[in-house]
Amino acid sequence: MRKPSEMFDRDYEWSALSRFITDEQPGATLGVVSGRRRQGKTFLLDAACRAEEGFYFGATEATDTESLRRISAALTAHVRPPTPYHFADWSEVVDSLLALGAERPVPVVIDEFPYLVKANPELPSIIQEAFRPLREQRASSRTRMLLCGSALSFMGRLLSGNAPLRGRAGLELVVRPLDHRLAAEFWDITDPHLAMKVNAIVGGTPAYRREFARGDSPSGPEDFDDWVVRTVLNPETPLFREARYLLAEEPDLRDTALYLSVLGAVADGNATRGGIASHMERKATDITHPINVLEDAGLLHKDSDAFRENRPTYRISEPLIAFYHAIMRPVWDQLERPGSASRVWQASRRRFVSKVLGPHFEQVCREWALHHADPDLLGGLPARVGHGIVHDTRARTGHEVDVAIVGIPDGSRRPPLLGIGEAKWNDTMGAAHIERLRHIRELIARGGRYDTERTRLFCFSGGGFNDKARAEAETSHDIRLIDLPTLYGRA
Repeated sequence: MRKPSEMFDRDYEWSALSRFITDEQPGATLGVVSGRRRQGKTFLLDAACRAEEGFYFGATEATDTESLRRISAALTAHVRPPTPYHFADWSEVVDSLLALGAERPVPVVIDEFPYLVKANPELPSIIQEAFRPLREQRASSRTRMLLCGSALSFMGRLLSGNAPLRGRAGLELVVRPLDHRLAAEFWDITDPHLAMKVNAIVGGTPAYRREFARGDSPSGPEDFDDWVVRTVLNPETPLFREARYLLAEEPDLRDTALYLSVLGAVADGNATRGGIASHMERKATDITHPINVLEDAGLLHKDSDAFRENRPTYRISEPLIAFYHAIMRPVWDQLERPGSASRVWQASRRRFVSKVLGPHFEQVCREWALHHADPDLLGGLPARVGHGIVHDTRARTGHEVDVAIVGIPDGSRRPPLLGIGEAKWNDTMGAAHIERLRHIRELIARGGRYDTERTRLFCFSGGGFNDKARAEAETSHDIRLIDLPTLYGRA
């Protein structure tokens, strides 16, 4: 399929859809496409239908009867049969959709599929029966049916465990946000320092630039503060209330106040389950369910401690939600008053650096090590990249490691620790930071969990490095200095 010229990137997703849709083998096939809202799933699938003259149906929150009436009208407009369709049930709908692929592979998209299932919980079972092996309507069709949804908790259950559609799908495609490099390109930002600050607020969600900010991007580093005021903190723009709507749109989040409190606790720096519970003045058992629901919804992510078992920490997955809770929610009443945004932002910039930008920079460093860094630079291919606390039992203190790069174990040997790193957004890093990492490496070696024979030391900085740090890096084979241009592939 020919990708539309106006579609930014999504080469991987388009290629996967193209292979699935244009597959000439006989028999109808089923695919599932999911992803958080505003990532461009609808644009992607609608473009695929246009490219191959397929059928696209976008469901809405409606009764089962109304949805049947809508899809009857939509399919009538698409096929133009002698008499209009009037489907009595979804079995008739699915068989009619399978009939579209009688002569050639045809994409059929049912977008926002969770809305239909909410009104008719039997729909997955109906599709399961329609796609039963050896069933004539399926065998004689080459319809490529794609079920799409933004409710991650629902879509995750669609093909899992004993779900009716488990084993029926030939494609499982997740449309993810753009990473920090693609996001900078998408926002037309060439300055890495500015790109990181913008990414810490809006992440890699395409709709936030094109629709929500109406194409408004900072013209340069000096325009960043004004850009924040006129877009994210401006009550007239959709970005202003987007973080609240993201939460309200999740079907499994009923007690919104409780979930807002959990996210607010995490945004305030309480990363452990106990810390979240203490911040909310509740028992740890009371917050287990909301944490699990937020995880399933893709709004909260659990990270394992690289050095301590059963000690996970939590972080907010969507940057805009983290920004909302750290900056906007505490002063929401002031921000709703016209003309207050500039005053609020001037007083919030320090909090933005400590609560939003700093933690986001650390996460980008971890993602760079896992997905972008040359294995030769790391000393091997990473199996996972995390962070954690290394305890010094003699000094009775703990040392935080921002980036822990764990390699692939070789047979029965301990997993190799390829590298440990410290990430500082504002600081100019020097020899003291390197010495701290050396000390931590010695503590890890004493613990015996990892093979530290070839562990490298990584300094990640948004503020640069002093001459002593650069001199050490030049003379030592195990020290790596990673600046912003390197993170953005512009070194």
